[in-house]
Amino acid sequence: MEGAGGKGETAALEAARSVTFKKSEDLDEGRFVKISGYDFNRGLDFMELLKSMGSTGFQASNLGDAMEVVNQMGRRREREDKGDIEKESAPGLLSRSWKKRLSCVIRKEGSIGASETRNELKLDWRLSHEEPTEDCDEEERSLAFRETTKCKVFLGFTSNLVSSGVRETIRFLVEHRLVNVVVTTAGGIEEDLIKCLAPTYKGDFTLPGALLRSKGLNRIGNLLVPNNNYCKFEDWIIPIFDQMLQEQMTENVLWTPSKLIARLGKEINDPSSYLFWAFKNNIPVFCPGITDGSLGDMLYFHSFRNPGLVIDIVQDIRAMNSEAVHASPRKTGIVILGGGLPKHHICNANMMRNGADYAVYINTAQEFDGSDSGAHPDEAVSWGKIRGSAKAIKVHCDATIAFPLLVAGTFARRVEKTALHH
Repeated sequence: MEGAGGKGETAALEAARSVTFKKSEDLDEGRFVKISGYDFNRGLDFMELLKSMGSTGFQASNLGDAMEVVNQMGRRREREDKGDIEKESAPGLLSRSWKKRLSCVIRKEGSIGASETRNELKLDWRLSHEEPTEDCDEEERSLAFRETTKCKVFLGFTSNLVSSGVRETIRFLVEHRLVNVVVTTAGGIEEDLIKCLAPTYKGDFTLPGALLRSKGLNRIGNLLVPNNNYCKFEDWIIPIFDQMLQEQMTENVLWTPSKLIARLGKEINDPSSYLFWAFKNNIPVFCPGITDGSLGDMLYFHSFRNPGLVIDIVQDIRAMNSEAVHASPRKTGIVILGGGLPKHHICNANMMRNGADYAVYINTAQEFDGSDSGAHPDEAVSWGKIRGSAKAIKVHCDATIAFPLLVAGTFARRVEKTALHH
């Protein structure tokens, strides 16, 4: 009996060993990045620190993937990519070897995580990267046209990010024409303008609401906005509304939210404002919820003081959707910070063209309540708002942390290199 028991125990032990030490398949190191963080013994190199995000794991790796997606959708080609093409091909033509490398990156599903794409191919899409289709017209076949046709970038963000210091990052992108279309909330408009009139201050998340109310201080997370700022905003904007009404009556101007926003950017005339640069660079800023904030308060009071100003939202939905519908033959890329209205408005416009080609979400919302804010990119694929073949990533992180790092590793790097070469 003891022998039988011993054999049974041995068999059980072997079974336990077989499941505990199950043999694994070897991973292809050409496709799978080894996890390794930044070694500070090498000194402090900010760009190398950013590059190391991709191999750090968790949300750091998602941030690294987001940098790769943005590098692909960027409007400017980096100097080294251009040099590689010129070395390998006749002027203006992509070599076979480069096309092979490019198609590999686009086709291979796991390529974003591959070290070769992250470290070597900082790729900015152009129409010249693809063969002309059979039905394209003569202009689209022109090499010069194809070389200058780049990805159209939609940037969306919620108002709290303009209240924060991310405003300066957004201004940088608009100032240097690194994005093509902007969508935000009413707060994302008014907070930019108000900051030109008076500052926002750092407070604390735990400051009691009743005490702050008694002092006329408004809290946005751990930020404090004195209510006097909104009084200054009223004094500044009401005369502009008066002038807009006058132009509507005497010149038949049809005002839309985006035209109103452009006018405010012109009137503020302050280089610290992203709306100023949007006006100057002719970048449309859309806000379908234009009345949902202090701007709405000002329009409300103005409608009694000097009634008659009309803002047509229908013309703006036509203009917004047209930005996506008529983007072809360009590809479109979307970068969305936070959720809510800007996220859906950008995605819905891209549905009109059967989806965006690149997508980066940065937010902390979770998907399990069915909200659009928390929805992952794959849910948008089901609606046709992002293409099934798109490079898409969600970074689960506070955008005040992730977005400046993302821009540092992508757009800002290109601007810096361009400045050095000039």
